[in-house]
Amino acid sequence: MEEGKRKGKAVVVGGSIAGISCAHALIGAGWEVVVLEKTSALPTGSPTGAGLGLDPLARKLIESWLPQPDLLHQSTLPLTIHEHKATDAEKKISWKLTRDEDFNFRAAYWADLYTLLYNALPQSIVFWAHSFLSFSLSDDKSRVTVKTKVLTTGDTISIVGDLLVAADGCLSSIRQSFLPDFKLRYSGNCAWRGVLDFSNNENSEAIIGIKAAYPDLGRCLYFHLGSRTHSALYELLNKRINWIWYINHPEPELKGTSVTMKVSNEMVKKMHELAEKVWPREFARLIRETKDPFINVIYDADPLEKLCWDNVVLVGDAAHPTTPHGLRSTNMSVLDAAVLGKCLEKWGLENLTSALEEYQCVRLPVASEQVLHSRRLGRIKQGLPLPDRHAFDPKNATADECEELQLKKIPYFSDAPSLLSI
Repeated sequence: MEEGKRKGKAVVVGGSIAGISCAHALIGAGWEVVVLEKTSALPTGSPTGAGLGLDPLARKLIESWLPQPDLLHQSTLPLTIHEHKATDAEKKISWKLTRDEDFNFRAAYWADLYTLLYNALPQSIVFWAHSFLSFSLSDDKSRVTVKTKVLTTGDTISIVGDLLVAADGCLSSIRQSFLPDFKLRYSGNCAWRGVLDFSNNENSEAIIGIKAAYPDLGRCLYFHLGSRTHSALYELLNKRINWIWYINHPEPELKGTSVTMKVSNEMVKKMHELAEKVWPREFARLIRETKDPFINVIYDADPLEKLCWDNVVLVGDAAHPTTPHGLRSTNMSVLDAAVLGKCLEKWGLENLTSALEEYQCVRLPVASEQVLHSRRLGRIKQGLPLPDRHAFDPKNATADECEELQLKKIPYFSDAPSLLSI
């Protein structure tokens, strides 16, 4: 920063991976950052997500924020293969639909990735147990005042900054203040999720069976298609297997501000019974032996027309709620943060409007196409109809139809913005 120029200050609302990534990128751009997070402490588990896949660009960006870049490699497993299988539940047979052996992702556990990113930040910038209440702009719209409730004391405090970064997730209240009629779009399905820790029973029947059925576990992202349903399966570091099972379901009634549903023992029992009918016995057994499975209700949203208003900017799921089918949510959040940081560094505080306009220009078209493609992938894999084609049937699918399932078909799959010079 040039001598005599004031340092910009950003208030980031939401301390999940999108918010923490923004903190890294904005500090790198020479800004002062405060992150407001309503939870009370560093998460040790992942209530709303377990495993995730990191693409090459996201990994390079994250590594640039870490004091020891190899820490990311050490805490993830390779996903060098991407395979789609199918099952005929009646005939009890499975077969390969398509396989990509040049897949270059890595599998991370949400809490492990979060801890890496958090520990690489100055610890004082994250304000835990601070619940966002409201914000207001100064008369000349050059400053923003954020009110937050300190949950440990009940006090309300105000923080003044130059920029408000809304990283408050798909149910963003900041976005709602600009788009009061905005609504999430229910995808038509919910996802059972779970992580099986097999570190103490590597030679159990269940693990031997699942590794025989999915021989490339440890380096392969498997998608398994059944009749109007599909699942994902891959291994995480430290002998853990992450699985997701999508089920077509009427939209459930959510309570609170989370898209994660609490489940009862009865719900889990019925899910186990259904798994026995739908999946090969090895996968059904894996599901049955997983402790504390949970349900994510799957939403996305039609692409927004803009991502910034004055000195307020949306990032992550607040900017582009998406279904998980394209493995884009975390990757898009990391890229949002990096692009925002580079734009602020390029234009400087005195040209904040131009910086935010360039961020929007770079990220909006890419994120919009990826959200819509992920939506399409979800409908194809669930056997749901599309306007331009019949419902996908694994039993009769052509080679071209199977190739459409591959993640490398996602728009801008391997593109990096020139702004990042990576």
